[in-house]
Amino acid sequence: MTYDLVVVGGGINGAGIAADAAGRGLSVLLAEMGDLAGATSSHSSKLIHGGLRYLEYYEFRLVREALMEREVLLSKAGHIVWPQRFVLPQAPGGRSGLLLRAGLFLYDHLGPRRRIPGSGALDLNRDPAGLPLKQDLHRGFSYWDCRVDDARLVVLNARAAAEKGAVIATRTRVTKISASNGVWRVSLAGPEGLREVQAGALVNAAGPWVQGVADVVQTPAGQTREPIRLVKGSHIVVPRVRGAEDAYLFQSPDGRVVFAIPYEDAFTLIGTTDIPYTGDPAKVEISREEEDYLLDLTREFFATPPQRSDIVWRYSGVRPLYDDASTNASSVTRDYRFELTAEPGRPPLLTVLGGKLTTYRRLAEHALERLAPHIPKMGPAWTAKAKLPGGDLGAGGLDGFVERLTAKRAGFPPAYLRQLARRYGSLSDAVLGEARSLADLGADLGGGLTEREVRYLVAHEWARTPEDVLWRRTKCGLHMTEKERAGAARAIEEIVGDMAAVA
Repeated sequence: MTYDLVVVGGGINGAGIAADAAGRGLSVLLAEMGDLAGATSSHSSKLIHGGLRYLEYYEFRLVREALMEREVLLSKAGHIVWPQRFVLPQAPGGRSGLLLRAGLFLYDHLGPRRRIPGSGALDLNRDPAGLPLKQDLHRGFSYWDCRVDDARLVVLNARAAAEKGAVIATRTRVTKISASNGVWRVSLAGPEGLREVQAGALVNAAGPWVQGVADVVQTPAGQTREPIRLVKGSHIVVPRVRGAEDAYLFQSPDGRVVFAIPYEDAFTLIGTTDIPYTGDPAKVEISREEEDYLLDLTREFFATPPQRSDIVWRYSGVRPLYDDASTNASSVTRDYRFELTAEPGRPPLLTVLGGKLTTYRRLAEHALERLAPHIPKMGPAWTAKAKLPGGDLGAGGLDGFVERLTAKRAGFPPAYLRQLARRYGSLSDAVLGEARSLADLGADLGGGLTEREVRYLVAHEWARTPEDVLWRRTKCGLHMTEKERAGAARAIEEIVGDMAAVA
């Protein structure tokens, strides 16, 4: 088959570009060697934010764009993007109060704020945010950003692409790319076996594997000229720190910052680290030194800090950043860069470096702007006002939708319906179908996961393995015991097998 565009990489950048391109009338194939959001895009700090600390590095354009996109994503995907207050305690040896005030003033005014409150000073002796903190922390500041279910953001973009006609090929590895007669010939190895497709244009959005994809391009155009730096970021998850209902931003003596964020109702997510990485991105994992770094910093701020024995989940991701020659991994730009190769007689190849969850939509728009001269049939940009699947929540946003869903589905526990709505939004009815109670949803697999939901994820969201379901499409694995996870994994494998046999 011949496509207008083949996108390599099923992280947030690849999925965003595929969705945007398909909505502009292009025929699109997205090839992902593993699962959607299987690496960097599901191992983030799970934030939609402007990046307060980037102001120190004079990244004003990036921060402004991110702040603008924060508002866009709240409107597009209010079921998986949620406003969150952040508290920044002022500690001895940290940034001065004057500097923090100046930074927060810029943060409030660099971009529009229609749904997000502004910043303010806090008396931590009076504000409830001070309850989990040490008693010698008296002053601080608050500001607002958003949390996000990062893996679901990727999957919903893939769904948006598929709804516009794109082919989403997961578990499909690109083995060879060559140019012939003005088109790319792309060899693929996946569940369907070996096949070859043709493309008028190619996007390399493979994240940490961007150079690996470039290496299989059988032309000089395949070699990226832009320098790449891999930076590892690690996180730990612990039971909710008592009283920590706000998110916190802690300043480390080395100048870095670490977040402690409410997570999945009952937990606190702590991260991230920023260290250079030179190994295999597929084998990245948190080190004991990183755990120590995160735990030690929380001891400087929380009155009852978590211990190593409290850690219930840990994960690491590798960010493929444009190497701006910064000596400190934390200061390497998070902005994105493109490398476009479009030599006479050869089809265009666009390589994507860097980027953030928050700015993926603008990255996609800019990527297609770069390709537009080479694809004349391309339609106009469209994603700014379009809802992501499930995002049409109606009056009152997520709360209003949950209220209406609860009234309509009186046979279900309200807490379960709210959990479902925070994953699927207006698609919750599609998950539930004709069910009238939990008993109608098939086997209870634990952690709030049912057989019906697994079948929905396999049929509509490309889930194929227990990890896809328990840790990416949902976070139900976090709410299970080890025994329950093992039982759920067996059940998921059986469901996937049964559905494959029927198909």
